[in-house]
Formats: sequence, C-alpha cells, structure tokens
Amino acid sequence: MTEYAVVNPATGKTEATFDTFTDAQIEDAVARAAAAAVTWAATSPADRAAVIRRIAELHRERRDEFAAIIVREMGKPIAAAEGEVDFAADIIEYNADNFDKITGDQPLDILGEGTGVVRRAPLGALLGIMPWNFPAYQVARFAGPNLAVGNTIILKHASQCPESAAFLEKLYRDAGLPDGGYVNVYATNDQAATIIADRRVHGVSVTGSERAGAAVAEVAGRNLKKVALELGGSDPFIVLSTDDLDAVVQSAVDARLDNNGQSCNGAKRFIIIDGLYEEFTAKFVAALAAVSAEDPTSPDTVLGPLSSLVAAERLQEQVDTAVAQGATLLTGGTREGTFFAPTVLADVTSSMDVYSEELFGPAGVVYRVADEDAAVAIANDTSFGLGSYVFTTDAAQAERVANSLEVGMVYVNLVLADSPELPFGGVKRSGTSREMGLLAADEFVNKKLVRKA
Repeated sequence: MTEYAVVNPATGKTEATFDTFTDAQIEDAVARAAAAAVTWAATSPADRAAVIRRIAELHRERRDEFAAIIVREMGKPIAAAEGEVDFAADIIEYNADNFDKITGDQPLDILGEGTGVVRRAPLGALLGIMPWNFPAYQVARFAGPNLAVGNTIILKHASQCPESAAFLEKLYRDAGLPDGGYVNVYATNDQAATIIADRRVHGVSVTGSERAGAAVAEVAGRNLKKVALELGGSDPFIVLSTDDLDAVVQSAVDARLDNNGQSCNGAKRFIIIDGLYEEFTAKFVAALAAVSAEDPTSPDTVLGPLSSLVAAERLQEQVDTAVAQGATLLTGGTREGTFFAPTVLADVTSSMDVYSEELFGPAGVVYRVADEDAAVAIANDTSFGLGSYVFTTDAAQAERVANSLEVGMVYVNLVLADSPELPFGGVKRSGTSREMGLLAADEFVNKKLVRKA
C-alpha cells in the first residue's frame, strides 16, 4: 500500500511514491531508536553538540537539493525554501552552541545545610509527527533540542513530504548520529498510535491541525505519555497608530503571504483603528491585488500554489461560504487549480463561520474597531492563541495590549522576526508547548532533583 507520495502542487504530477512501512519495519524502527537512546544518553554533551553542529553544517551544504525537494512537495517559492533550510540550520546550530545551558545543572537555594541541583536527563526515544508546511524548519525545532538533551528521534513526516523525510534521515545519519538516533517512519495513523503506546517510546510531539492534535493527545493520554502540541492559529494584526502607514501595510502583506499564506502564526485577522481603517484597507487590498500566484521554481516568485488541490478547495469553500453569509469580498476569492488569488474579506460578523475559522492560505479578514479595548476584544474572541502583531507609536499602549492578548507570542511593530533563541508556542487551542529557545529543551527531559547533605 502506498500512502506517501510527492504530488507537485504546481503541476499536479505525482513525482515519487514511497511504500508505507510494514508493522515489522515499525518494530525495527522503534527498537533501533530505543537502543540508540542508551548510547546517545551516555555520550557527553560536548560530543553530542559536535554531531548536532555537523547536522547544521550539512543543512547548509545540501541546501539547494533540500530546497528543491520542498518546492516539489508543497509549492513553497524557491527563495523561501532556501531561507527555510537556512533557518533550520540556524536552529540546530543554536542547540549545539548552547549545549551547556541545555544540559547543565540548575543550582537551588537550599533552606538549610547541603546542596541541591536540578539535573536535566534525557527520557529516551521520542516520536515526532511533523506537518507539510515547513518540511525542514519544523523538524529542526523538534529534533535539535531533543538530540542536545540526549533523546533519540522517531520521525513521522507528513504523507506529502516523503522525499524530505528520506533526505533528512540520511542527513542526520551522515552527520554521525548512532544508528537509530534519528529514524524516519512512513507510518499510518494506526501505526503511529502503536508507536505512542509502545513502552520504549517516552513522549510524542505533534505539529498540525486541532484534529490531529486531539487524536494524538487522546492516545498519549491513555498511555500516560508526555505530549507536546503545536497547532493552528488565527493571529491578529492590530493597528492602533503609526507614523508610516505604507510600511505597516507592507508588513501586513508580508505577514499574510509568508509561506503562501500557510503559516500557523501568519497574520490572518487585521484589526484596524477607525481613523486608519479606510486608508489601510485601500492600500492593503491594492497591494495584495498586485500579487499573483506564480511558478514556485522562479527566484522572483512571492506567492506560489497552495500545498494541494484539497487545500485550495477548502479555502475556496471558506471564502464562498463567508460571502454567502454576508461578508464583503474586497479582492480575490478565485483560484486556478492550486493557485489562489490573494483575498481580503470585510464586514465579517461573529455569526459567520469564517469569524472563528483559520484561513490557511493567502486570505485575510479586515475589522474596523473604535479603540484599543475593542481591538483586544476581537483579537481574543477566538479559540486560538498562537501569535499576534501590534502596531502602535505609544509604548505604554503596546505594553497594555501585549499584557491583554491571550496568546503565546506578541510582536510589536515588526513581523517575520522568529529567531532560534525565541520560544515559539501558543495557548488555548493553539497548543501546549514551546519550541525553539532554551525552553524547547525542557519539554522532554527528566528534571531530576539531586540533593546532597
């Protein structure tokens, strides 16, 4: 049975297929990862860091090959795919550079005589279930810190990214990990559940939809396994004041079209103060209307196709339903196959489906608000709580809004500013964990107390 296939979204052509693993192959993968966990945990942190640094180096050395794979699999523009591989390398290198902070003892102030530390020890083999939208970056966020801690990785990539999956397994092996240190599995959902239940596997991390997260968390809960969830988002982009509206508009365009509009933390709801609404919306609509979806292999392409025909049809259905329910279509709303025109909706009310949905593609909603409180109210009126963007010239206002937003991340007067040292994650139905930064290494680690007289 073949479940894993590379279907080029720009052409619709199936370029490669990979057989789903047999149950025997799954058993072999788990056994190898569990055995490697013993060896890898016993390796000194400095020696682990050297291997991890080599993983980063190989990302850079093989960047062009990896980027081309990403374009074929999910339609990311080639320049963005190259940037993704570079960022993945930076994340992995960060964990190598900071291995001493990641693995070092944390001294405690003892009430009385003696000493006490919290010592971070690995748990063992972990399962990572990764999405298609960032085939390199998402894996780096999970694998980098956990390898630094001393865990080993079983990686189930998205079914439309099997070539990336094979590429990464070879890259990690070539870097010098012990056999089983990083194992790719072409697993079915049922097989993934079997892996989670296996006593040799000590945790699972999933990045994906709410539905996928809930399904994985249910299995993990039944088996008393730690689970980390990075799920969807409908991030607000709040504009309260500015000295440069054109720059803010460009930030809005960049934040909506990044990754062909398929980023969990992409800006999707544009909440604009009344005094700026008309001018912002006119400029925003004009800027998006000037962008067309093009061939992702061209170095000049800003917007490529959506990842699949199913994804494009889903977005079309959401936009059409919004218009049928009374929303105003300001631009876009059309597609040719997987190529979707940049789209802006207005006059959306809380009674419409799109008000509470995530738009995963180059489509957004603009809202007019009277004041700061109204902006925060709309921003928080969602089941999601991943990231947010606030534009204001008032520093005190920025602090108030940042404190009031029910999200895991707030970016003030900037977008696309993710960096290896900055923790990434959300609250509510956007997830339960943090990736990147030093917090990432605390998700799957035994924080062991060592108390001495």
